[in-house]
Amino acid sequence: MAGSDGRMSEVMSFTVADGGERLDKLIVAQVGDDFSRAQIQALIKEGQVTVNGLPVKAGIKLKGGEQISITLPEKDAPEKVQPEAIALDVLYEDKFLAVINKPAGMIVHPGVGNETGTLVSALLHRYPEVARMKIEEKRVGIVHRLDKDTSGLIVIARRDSARVKLMAQFQARTIEKVYLALLEKPPPTESGRIDAPIARDPNQRKRMAVVRSGRTAITEYEVVDRDFREGQALVRVKLLTGRTHQIRVHMAFIGCPIVGDSVYGYRKQRVRLKRHFLHAAEIAFDHPATGERLRFQAPLPPELETLLTQLR
Repeated sequence: MAGSDGRMSEVMSFTVADGGERLDKLIVAQVGDDFSRAQIQALIKEGQVTVNGLPVKAGIKLKGGEQISITLPEKDAPEKVQPEAIALDVLYEDKFLAVINKPAGMIVHPGVGNETGTLVSALLHRYPEVARMKIEEKRVGIVHRLDKDTSGLIVIARRDSARVKLMAQFQARTIEKVYLALLEKPPPTESGRIDAPIARDPNQRKRMAVVRSGRTAITEYEVVDRDFREGQALVRVKLLTGRTHQIRVHMAFIGCPIVGDSVYGYRKQRVRLKRHFLHAAEIAFDHPATGERLRFQAPLPPELETLLTQLR
């Protein structure tokens, strides 16, 4: 709900699926990145959280089946995204679109705690016309996403008409996307197809997971190199759908997590890498105005090439 001053408040309710979890930890997992555990504990102390209609203490263990209700604090209306003169590696651009080689560490669009230094801010500076798009400001120009620590190719729309047509190609699965990923160990076959639905992890809301009731997710892979002294495997991965964290979730699901993935990978990493080894290496799509099939490639960034050399 919104107040007259433009500030936003929200009441959130959910039913506990499984027992054994502390109340404060469970709520943090449910609300995502918006509130810290300390903030949630403060809300519980203030009586803003109820279990089956009654106020409780932060550390109680839940049994399962309880009804949780949370009155979240008001939020300020979002500030305008500011253009920033951030250098971009532009592989192609015309008046309809651009293809950018995104570095690892750059967030695509602003979010809580990440309001500056984003790709959207860079786009607003380089292509100010994207601000006229009829969508939420923090997503102007964005057709698809790459995770913060995934490097590689991303397609940007400079006009609303181009954005609509490009997004239609993603929905029709006619856009080809190929990634390179280094896995902690080789997959069970030299090539394969993973068809496993993905949804928000019901126990940890900041993560995704293979969930029976999730959305269709299909990933194909092919081993291209396994000549590494610690048993890793470099794979070429083709996405047939575009779910959040899809490659990372699917590779972990078959027991072969991506090197450097601190969320879905090994708790104790064997290799020192400040990011996960996942790179969007190739993309192909039809130009939204001419219909011409365009293909682009981006080589592995130096830090990933160096790691491969060290591991051989």
